[in-house]
Amino acid sequence: MALPEVGSMAPAFSLPNQDGQTVSLADHAGKNVLLWFYPRAFGNN
Repeated sequence: MALPEVGSMAPAFSLPNQDGQTVSLADHAGKNVLLWFYPRAFGNN
């Protein structure tokens, strides 16, 4: 998958939150969203 261009609209996606509930970007339409993740937080380092 190609990376989006800076300033372009984010693609639709859904991810689990800290409580295991699925949250979709569409749930926050019209709001500013900050996505924070730790790439190796749960992997085998």
